[in-house]
Amino acid sequence: MQNIYYQTKIVATMGPASGNKETLKAMINAGLNVCRINFSHGTLQDHQKIIDTIRSLNKELKTNVGILADLQGPKIRIGLVKEGGIVLTNNNFINITTNECVGDESQIYISYLQIPWDVKPNEIILLDDGKIQLKVISTNKKDLVKCQVIHGGILTSRKGVNLPNTKVSIPSLTEEDLTNLDFALKNEIDWIGLSFVRNAIDVDFLKHIISNKGKNAKVVAKIEKPEAVENIDEIIAISDAVMVARGDLGVEIPMENVPLVQKSIINKCRAAAKPVIVATQMIESMITSPRPTRAEVNDVANSVLDGADAVMVSGETSVGEFPVEVIQTLTKIIGNVETHGYDYYRTPGNEISTQGDLNKALCTSAVGLAKATGARAIAVMTQTGLSALELSKHRPKSKIFVFTANRSLLNAFSLVWGVKAFFYDKLESTDQSIADVNRILKNAGLIEPGEVVINTATAPLIELGKTNLLKVSVLD
Repeated sequence: MQNIYYQTKIVATMGPASGNKETLKAMINAGLNVCRINFSHGTLQDHQKIIDTIRSLNKELKTNVGILADLQGPKIRIGLVKEGGIVLTNNNFINITTNECVGDESQIYISYLQIPWDVKPNEIILLDDGKIQLKVISTNKKDLVKCQVIHGGILTSRKGVNLPNTKVSIPSLTEEDLTNLDFALKNEIDWIGLSFVRNAIDVDFLKHIISNKGKNAKVVAKIEKPEAVENIDEIIAISDAVMVARGDLGVEIPMENVPLVQKSIINKCRAAAKPVIVATQMIESMITSPRPTRAEVNDVANSVLDGADAVMVSGETSVGEFPVEVIQTLTKIIGNVETHGYDYYRTPGNEISTQGDLNKALCTSAVGLAKATGARAIAVMTQTGLSALELSKHRPKSKIFVFTANRSLLNAFSLVWGVKAFFYDKLESTDQSIADVNRILKNAGLIEPGEVVINTATAPLIELGKTNLLKVSVLD
């Protein structure tokens, strides 16, 4: 069993630093909940080894560590430039071409063939995470864009390109993404991360592909484009979860806007009962240092206080020197905040009314009962998982234990705030099953005699209908 259990979850990116079985085992025991497979790096063979290792450790440790397969999306990059890099000087002019070449101070190649059609004069092109800024002067609508250097610097090969003012026509799923998606679905991955989402149509397209292949993977919409921020309500409505991907987002929108955008998205996701991840540069200094900066500690703590379901690290665990210490550090921060400063039992202010919705009303009542009775736990029997999501959005201090016969939910719920899932497929009477569930929790040491448990279930249980029953149990 996992040694540590806090409400806010931890997502860590896999890579050479964390692919070793013993290292990953130590990370799981330190509090890791979800492993991210980043398709921007590594081969399918590399990813298969890590997936197999995760599955093996889940069996060995009796855990439900989830897997998030993060598709690269239409990441635009420059091509090769001459050895040693090129120096772009302020106010000088440089051409962007779609004809492959080795770049120099007068011309660079960009892999996105549609750029001459998409950009307009005076729009901004950002290179290398925004370190270099160009302004579009003109385009021949064929293969050449003339730009002026606004903020120059040294540019090396294969750096990323951001087009914050441009409505790009490139699809959200590339051919490479579709290949990687097929690989992920064949491996029964729990979550699929969709990069550079712009609107609900992007998410809907991916969900249709997953559905047509007969799979149950859930979609995480990564918010890293201005269009996504503009269309956030419709994106949240159709997505299964959302990631505030602050890397590209902080380049595509003014960086000073990111903190408030983060808080707004978290609040909206909680109101919609959709899990939300905060990602990028959480404790990035730990790539090379065994300790984070004080600012990074505050950033993680504030993400927890904001109500995020999960915090995510990238290079810190994929290529960093201290992957286990990273998880230990996150656990310490999360544990301290949740123990001493977390605002539990907070219903989102923009929540839709529960009137006419039996499930929402019942879950709201369950949370109210848990608070009034000081319940140690809320035990949920569910087939769809909707009740667990509804309970989680209220951020109760009581632990949320999910019992389900739906195996696809077990690992997926590793991403959801406060939820721990158990496989349970006995269709006895409702009273017998509630007693059985409480016994399982007691035997696992998760609740003690004399503590209160709020049980939710369906009556009659055998019909597997919507949750319609609440019971207050005091453990013998």
